[in-house]
Amino acid sequence: MDRRPRDPLMAAARTALVVRGGWEGHSPRECTDLFLPALADAGFAVTVREDLDAYADADLMARTDLVVQCWTEGRLTEEQCAGLVSAVEAGTGFAGWHGGVVATFQDSPAYLRMAGGLFLHHPEEFLEYRVRIEPEHREHPVVAGLPDMTVFTEQYWMLTDAFSTVLASTTVAPGADGQGEQPVDMPVVWTRQWGRGRVFFSALGHRPDDLREPTVRALTTRGLLWAAR
Repeated sequence: MDRRPRDPLMAAARTALVVRGGWEGHSPRECTDLFLPALADAGFAVTVREDLDAYADADLMARTDLVVQCWTEGRLTEEQCAGLVSAVEAGTGFAGWHGGVVATFQDSPAYLRMAGGLFLHHPEEFLEYRVRIEPEHREHPVVAGLPDMTVFTEQYWMLTDAFSTVLASTTVAPGADGQGEQPVDMPVVWTRQWGRGRVFFSALGHRPDDLREPTVRALTTRGLLWAAR
């Protein structure tokens, strides 16, 4: 599939597939509903599915320009995993936040490699912590002009790899929940190229109110649109 910019007159032909469900503690319906108007305003025809069989629908995936996933916990069948990953490799964008991307499908290595990370831990209580935009990436369209921010929510500890471009990070304090004696930098927002598809992830978004915070909402909206074909 061709990832070259499309004629603006054809923007309305782009399609977004929102796949939501899994653990209700992450409010998948309420959280994804926050971004449906922005997708429509950007010219996307939006399909919402609350089942993972969407990924096994070859015709649907072939015509999808962006997958927005909010599905915490759960398992992908081999067919579902292959359908999603192959679509991204062919040019479909993939985007999402928090546990809806990195705390799910842990027995699907192909999915985890594409997404770029795996959730390991967060302290039991919410924390106030600083999220820093990485200086070398301040001109990236997802974060350009956005300030560093202080948030009060879960602070994710994750396994990641070097294929991602980290746009924002935080510092995990030493000694928290048995961690080591030194502070550890942890990515909060990353982008990623997987085959011909773009991937966007933000760790922020445990609650709908986290996503309603103006800077977080702007960053997340930009990330969804950036990832789209």
